[in-house]
Amino acid sequence: MSSNTNSAASAGKIAAITPQGLYNKCMALAGNLWWAWHPEVIGIFRSLDPIRWRQLGHNPIALLHEFTPERLEIRAAELVLYTRIDQAYRRMTEYMNTKTAWAGRNVGVLGSQPVAYFSLEFGIHESVPIYSGGLGVLSGDHIKSASGLGVPLVAVGLFYNQGYFKQHLDIDGWQQEEYLDTAVQFLPLEHALNPKGEKVTVSIETRGKTIYAKVRQINVGRVRLLLLDTDLEENDPADRTLTSRLYGGDNRTRIRQEIVSGIGGIRALKALGITPGVYHLNEGHNAFAPLEAVRQRMVEDGAKFQDAAADIAQKTVFTTHTPVPAGHDRFDSVLIEEHLGPIRDQLGIDHNHLMSFGRVDPSNHSEPFCMTILGLKMSRYANAVASLHGVVSRRMWHCLWPNLPEEKVPIGHITNGVHVPSWMAWQINTLFERHLPPSWSEESYDPKEWEAIQNIDPGELWETHNALKNLLVAFVRRRVSRQCRRRGEADEVIDHARTILDPQILTIGFGRRFATYKRATLVLNEIDRMARICNDSNRPVQFIFAGKAHPADKPGKEFIQTIAELRKDPRFQNRFVFIEDYDINVCRHMVQGVDVWLNNPRRPLEASGTSGMKAVLNGALNLSILDGWWAEAYDGSNGFAIGKGTSHVDDAITDQRDAASLFDVIEHEVVPLFYDTDEHGLPVKWIKRMMNSISTLAWRFSAHRMVADYTTEAYLPAAGGTSCKVER
Repeated sequence: MSSNTNSAASAGKIAAITPQGLYNKCMALAGNLWWAWHPEVIGIFRSLDPIRWRQLGHNPIALLHEFTPERLEIRAAELVLYTRIDQAYRRMTEYMNTKTAWAGRNVGVLGSQPVAYFSLEFGIHESVPIYSGGLGVLSGDHIKSASGLGVPLVAVGLFYNQGYFKQHLDIDGWQQEEYLDTAVQFLPLEHALNPKGEKVTVSIETRGKTIYAKVRQINVGRVRLLLLDTDLEENDPADRTLTSRLYGGDNRTRIRQEIVSGIGGIRALKALGITPGVYHLNEGHNAFAPLEAVRQRMVEDGAKFQDAAADIAQKTVFTTHTPVPAGHDRFDSVLIEEHLGPIRDQLGIDHNHLMSFGRVDPSNHSEPFCMTILGLKMSRYANAVASLHGVVSRRMWHCLWPNLPEEKVPIGHITNGVHVPSWMAWQINTLFERHLPPSWSEESYDPKEWEAIQNIDPGELWETHNALKNLLVAFVRRRVSRQCRRRGEADEVIDHARTILDPQILTIGFGRRFATYKRATLVLNEIDRMARICNDSNRPVQFIFAGKAHPADKPGKEFIQTIAELRKDPRFQNRFVFIEDYDINVCRHMVQGVDVWLNNPRRPLEASGTSGMKAVLNGALNLSILDGWWAEAYDGSNGFAIGKGTSHVDDAITDQRDAASLFDVIEHEVVPLFYDTDEHGLPVKWIKRMMNSISTLAWRFSAHRMVADYTTEAYLPAAGGTSCKVER
């Protein structure tokens, strides 16, 4: 070892530690996903080998497996990492052992009986691919904030060893799907152990074969995430792959996944010695869970079905996300009897009685079984995920309470939020640390913590934003040139990809699932006008698109193809870019670097939308239809609105009107404001709107606020029997 290296070692190594001890500390940091929202810890892993860090998908366990303890010690000495590693480890240890002030004041009876939070997917970090999109990322943000606030909560889902599909576009811009096995050995997974220290396996009986599932565990800060996995020798081949893919297969696969998640999830909690005080069902996929909780109550306490069902319903919170009837899972009576027959026998009810829990009209024997209806009937508190979505949901499910006025239908709303530390760029975070109160990160739900945003120097905010924009452009160039190489395109095409986009011009981002109602191609309704806007010699505009279409959604794939093929049009090849394989990593780069975040669904089909909230945290301005969260967020000075918040009964007319409004707003509001600069080159009015956006929206749409609302308005009433906002 050189003298320089020895000097670095002595400077960074504040206390004697063995190579194995250092390695163990790094592995401990990598083993809890707490690191995923702490930039200083991410920075440690990245520093070890920046190239491999990127190539390994930002997976610290995979990275550490490429080091021996001795090599890690040498690298840590070279980079003077000892102190940073030690501080990070101590900080995580303190975090895990400290009860936060908010929880100490507010969780009450939940301290002895936690919330059991069920979701079919969890998006926590790109290195743990058990999510597909917005629902999963919301679940991930929910449990991160529960951890941050100290809310006693255990999460339950499924482990998908192939996750969701990898997206590639062929030479014609058509989406191709690829499913890859996840390297399980490089995930922070461990077997969940019961109080005796034994590995937990659960079984779910059907009229056919019994399904077995092992219970895995991932630690997400203070929250335990339990994941059921059916890849066991006891299962037949079809059931071994039951949990291999997210949202794959037919209705039979779906119902089997949902009994594993719901019924199996409740049994896993029981086997682990966890007695929930509240059951939170995130979407209807998990609505079988209360039935198993009822069965257990009947067995343990000798209660009759009706009494046990009433008791469990009092403890159940149900969140609906889907604003259209066709989006809710429905199963025919044959599938229900095949899969729920054994539990129905133990509940002591007949088939029609069971089916009635999933039907609007219990006497209509041809009506299929709807999971959302089951969730609504088996919960005390039901909520939509935005104010407007509450209106839509009450209208949609008014049929379940025909004797009530529509506005009295017992479905409230708690608007979604996003986990601030996960989505705010560290450069922005560093800027805010210097200007906001010391408690701002821990109390991000408090509007007072954000008031000082207005005191930040406009030039400093703009400089930070432009640094992030340059990082986004570099990221896009890498990704697109790689896409071109994979397709075997000509060298000149690859070279051109390395220079696409201009960080100096107005950049609009669009990243979301390519469902047709989200209308990704609305910006092309007037193609010649868009060409003029994009190529204006003084005030040009460029667009970055990303998103996946469901494998069975041909119209959605056609939307992707339309956008992607613009690269072959000379008018748009430098102005429209499509990034493949939209995931948390791509989303993070986009929301942190674009100037404007575009969202133009057909109103009122966007239940909430959370990507725009992530953009707010980084200073991007929203340009959106007045739907979902934006309908309650826009105040005229914190972004831009498309349309007037109304829809025509004819979708074609709605689309035409919204497209006209979109073009007008871009051309006459967004572009002029962005390019209106002072003598120092600063777009002062634009920056003022950025500040207004952050100060008025960041606290309102933080996941800390969302989880605090769930705790006070739903969890505590459900656990303690006190009144809540919307009570049956």
